[in-house]
Amino acid sequence: MDLNSLTAISPIDGRYASQTEPLRAIFSEYGLIRRRVLAEVEWLLHLCDEPSIDAAPALSDGARARLRAIAHDFAVEDAERVKRTEATTNHDVKAVEYYLKDALSGDGELTPLLEMVHFACTSEDINNVAHALMLRDAKAVVLPLVADLEAALTSLAHELAGQPMLARTHGQPASPTTLGKEFANVVARLRRQRDQIASQPLLGKLNGAVGNFNAHLAAYPDTDWHSFADAVLAGLDLERNLYTTQIEPHDYIAELFHTFMRLNTVLLDLSRDVWGYIAIGYFKQKTRPGEIGSSTMPHKVNPIDFENAEGNLGLANALLEHLSGKLPVSRWQRDLSDSTVLRNLGVALAYSVIAYRSLLKGIGKLETNHASLEADLDDAWEVLAEPIQTVMRRYGVPEPYEKLKELTRGRAVTREIIETFVSNLDIPAAARDELLALTPRAYIGTAAHLARDI
Repeated sequence: MDLNSLTAISPIDGRYASQTEPLRAIFSEYGLIRRRVLAEVEWLLHLCDEPSIDAAPALSDGARARLRAIAHDFAVEDAERVKRTEATTNHDVKAVEYYLKDALSGDGELTPLLEMVHFACTSEDINNVAHALMLRDAKAVVLPLVADLEAALTSLAHELAGQPMLARTHGQPASPTTLGKEFANVVARLRRQRDQIASQPLLGKLNGAVGNFNAHLAAYPDTDWHSFADAVLAGLDLERNLYTTQIEPHDYIAELFHTFMRLNTVLLDLSRDVWGYIAIGYFKQKTRPGEIGSSTMPHKVNPIDFENAEGNLGLANALLEHLSGKLPVSRWQRDLSDSTVLRNLGVALAYSVIAYRSLLKGIGKLETNHASLEADLDDAWEVLAEPIQTVMRRYGVPEPYEKLKELTRGRAVTREIIETFVSNLDIPAAARDELLALTPRAYIGTAAHLARDI
């Protein structure tokens, strides 16, 4: 059976292929091989730039450009050549080395460098850099989506800054806030995690078989290999991890993915809350011609985008949690149990991307039901028990909490009941008048201001 969007096992490459397409060039086998080639090329170029390494003479500008073009122009067909070599070597990084040697052969200036390809490197020197480059490039795809979500939610926060809503702590009527302030809360949480992801350093190691430059120093004992590795990695926008075994220990990947987990948890929280607000009528959803909500109930418009987001965020976080817990653990100086797990970096982020796109779609379909919000507030005069008893405390009225508890708990509270109670309070007239003027709709504190300031 041919592989296509209908026959793919994973929905990432099947049902949701169009949504995850930007990640293919990064996290596919082709993407990994291409970045291995890039790591090898940059290592070789820096060898040629180092005067103390006589086996790698300086290159002309033309030769440098031709060498860099091998990585820059690396195509799927080139990756297929690497895979054919791997079928013989049964070693993926050695196959990349042989591919590069073939590519350099026949070039008068580059051919003398054949045996300097992969010089003093262990396979993990190349692999860990390739994985860091994948994550670097993935951040450039994923973070703009998060920024789009942040912008959409900020727009709602500003638009609905002054729209009062009944809060529901423990699911019960509580002190009012505004709908915009609720979105502002999410924006503030989202922004914090996005900033941490953006600033998370991506680490690499280029220090040989067990992390000590053993082979490097055996060949060139006078070369400053620490500074050399710093320069190679800095040119790739990576930072060097000085202390490693044969592998880079992957702690930074765990740090990055833990932050993605927190970001996804914020969005999962949002998905469930908006689902609930749709259920109680605070939001309607824009309909599209021809779209069906239920196969048997024609009236339904289901909150499917928020449900889709919730499901995919759960999948993403399950994978991110496993990656974060597994990758930093390696037996002694190296075991291969991380190798197959690292091939799933893109799977975790792909489920995240699917969820982000679903949320953007769902947010775009929301219509505020102002009448429903106002009706809820008009039916919840009991929420004014809080400000009334607080003012009573200020003026020394005995047992204010207990009096309001007796007045409001377990009974329907109307405007008239509240006004009668306040009118009989022994407090200054100005304070009494302020309480009489207060309504559930107006009792929102600084919510509108906070929403507008986000």
